[in-house]
Amino acid sequence: MKKKETKDKVPARVTMMRKMWAMSDAKRDAGLTEPEDVEKFRDISYGPYGEENLLDIYRPVKEAGKMLPVIVNVHGGGYFYGDKELYRFYAMRLAQFGFAVVNFNYRLAPLNRFPSPLEDTLAVYKWISANARKYNLDKTNVFMVGDSAGAQLVSQFAAIWTNKAYAKMFGFTLPRGMVLRGISLACGLYELRSKIAGPQNEMMLDYFGDVSMAQDPRTEVHAYITGDYPPTYIFSAANDSLKEECRPFATFLRKKGVNVQSRIYGKKEDAEACHVFHVNIRLPMAERCNKDQTTFLKRLICVKENRPH
Repeated sequence: MKKKETKDKVPARVTMMRKMWAMSDAKRDAGLTEPEDVEKFRDISYGPYGEENLLDIYRPVKEAGKMLPVIVNVHGGGYFYGDKELYRFYAMRLAQFGFAVVNFNYRLAPLNRFPSPLEDTLAVYKWISANARKYNLDKTNVFMVGDSAGAQLVSQFAAIWTNKAYAKMFGFTLPRGMVLRGISLACGLYELRSKIAGPQNEMMLDYFGDVSMAQDPRTEVHAYITGDYPPTYIFSAANDSLKEECRPFATFLRKKGVNVQSRIYGKKEDAEACHVFHVNIRLPMAERCNKDQTTFLKRLICVKENRPH
């Protein structure tokens, strides 16, 4: 069952940041209404941790009854903030491009530490595998998107998915019959060890627990990325605080032989070109970006019979 957070377990700065970010997200989404052309399946349990293990599925109404490619959305929030509700408008917009979108909660820091969100992501994949026929989810065309901390989680999960030795280090048994075709990474960080062991980063330590985790081989993600890593769309924005993480990781993946497309959106003078801008679906820049990333993913859809994972 879900552990109860108490004041002595959650630092005051975390409580304050959660309140500040919630106010900002509420302002972003104020006045938005859910589109009528998207079918919604809500609050489905995929694991044992109560509200922290719930997912929603969004599908275009016009494709009712049709097997659709799947996007799994991993929300951001510094590992300690966020849930599926804050991403519902964004996820529904992605569904309008012709996908079944799985939008889920995962366990948050500081009460839950590494690798809890990765364990929950695997549980979502197992749920999809078991329930694909019921919700018309095409297991042979699965994609992942994530931003900020969610981008880091997606990038790491993709390494786990494509490297059996790395998956074994987590004790993960991956569901068979699923094919991860591609991923999209937004405004994320991708090199963990220097962030854990470097200048004090309280958010990272809330999630990883201690600087000694920099020596845990599981945090050296780059070492386990191979040429089997899925095709990747990676982007940031001109005023994103994590912008400098984007191109180096894209370059690293290209050297591994991975199909990569990268882009920095906007210019310094564009106030909207900020961290996770693409989630604000009111923005013209967000619309361009979301068309770009879904176009990239659509090109990876395979309609032929596939060999299971």
